[in-house]
Amino acid sequence: MDHNEALEQSRARVIEAISQNMDLYGVTPSIGRLYCLLFFADKPLTLDEMKEQLGMSKASMSLGVRTLLDLNMVEKAWRKGVRKDLYVVNDDPYQRFFDYFSTKWRGAATMNTNAIETTIHELQVLTENPETPEEVRERAQVDIKNLENWLEYYDWLNRLIDSFESKEILEFIPIHKNKEQEE
Repeated sequence: MDHNEALEQSRARVIEAISQNMDLYGVTPSIGRLYCLLFFADKPLTLDEMKEQLGMSKASMSLGVRTLLDLNMVEKAWRKGVRKDLYVVNDDPYQRFFDYFSTKWRGAATMNTNAIETTIHELQVLTENPETPEEVRERAQVDIKNLENWLEYYDWLNRLIDSFESKEILEFIPIHKNKEQEE
């Protein structure tokens, strides 16, 4: 095996692993391969260059790039004399994770909190209604208590998300281990 083949085999192993795990970001393995293509590219690439290297349709390629742009995993680049859009990997994996985690979890926490708060209000009205049977009232009170525990969880989750957005989390888990921690 020559050196170029060894290099390509090494890259292929990483590409396969990363593309299979891109579902963590809510994307398909083919978009993961697109991301890896840009990661290993030695220059910004156009849609046509990516299409040629991956053998995907231009429509699929465009959708994949748009998805990666939305996830802040790639960004547009500029090169003098090139009129087509060029793309490169956003080379800050920590910020990508913070952005993705914050966006996805904040949306879920907000949606669930709103649903829980509305439900708690409805259940309180039900428990205060003198016509509500005692058995239903008791079950509603249990539900209210359980849902209030969920609200505590979503409050904690929102504070965790805040720590990602402010980067306060890095005070507790620094990006690089300091020398004292390694020894």
